[in-house]
Amino acid sequence: MLRDITIGQYYQTESVIHKLDPRVKIGGTLLYIISLFLFENAWGYVLAALFLAMVIKLSNVPFKFMVRGMKSILLLLMITVIFNLFLTPGEVLVGFWKLKITKEGLKMAVSMAFRLSFLIIGSSIMTLTTTPNNLTDGMEKMMSPLKIFKVPVHEVAMMMSIALRFIPILMEETDKIMKAQIARGADFETGGLIKRAKALVPLLVPLFISAFRRANDLAMAMEARCYRGGDGRTKMKPLIYKNRDYLAYAVLVTYLAIKIVLGVYL
Repeated sequence: MLRDITIGQYYQTESVIHKLDPRVKIGGTLLYIISLFLFENAWGYVLAALFLAMVIKLSNVPFKFMVRGMKSILLLLMITVIFNLFLTPGEVLVGFWKLKITKEGLKMAVSMAFRLSFLIIGSSIMTLTTTPNNLTDGMEKMMSPLKIFKVPVHEVAMMMSIALRFIPILMEETDKIMKAQIARGADFETGGLIKRAKALVPLLVPLFISAFRRANDLAMAMEARCYRGGDGRTKMKPLIYKNRDYLAYAVLVTYLAIKIVLGVYL
């Protein structure tokens, strides 16, 4: 399960999506997520699915690798679907005991399932096709207008990039700790949900110690390299828009325009 988490990982390959400016990918991801919540008709989801399939095809990242990341949020997805299915008021379709499945609840549950699935896969594409350094540079460049309000843009972008980078590292560390404890007789597989949750408590102490140790090592490495924040720093490879980036923006605008038309007229 822990190895199935793909958010924060980078998949090394050659593709059109990999070569795009990180600002295009960050902005495109945000616009795609927003588009998922604009309209609720079936054509909107079909268009979102086709657009996502096109991006996955162009990224050259195996679809199985992206779908694997869905396993980590399967429980959250099920809880969301169940709550929407049984707690949304409306026209009753099926009723038993005190639970009722309504027409509106069924529609909302299916809608949220598609939205969350597209959201996770769409966000994974951004991190799978963008290196942590490019992601930091892109976020810093996009947030640069906030410097007017004395916001430490470089530091914020750096923290976000490090947080994303640490997700697969901490998951790998958790997997190693679990295997070490299983070898010593720990049981994480049997019992009910509460028993399994209690069995995970002993993982927290060594995991937190490992996380703080890694953070301390990273801080010392940055200080050893004379890191002093973003003031006065220059870029070895400054971000410059190219023709493919403008073309990507045009595709995004076209997608949003079609999405709005489908939402208004259908």
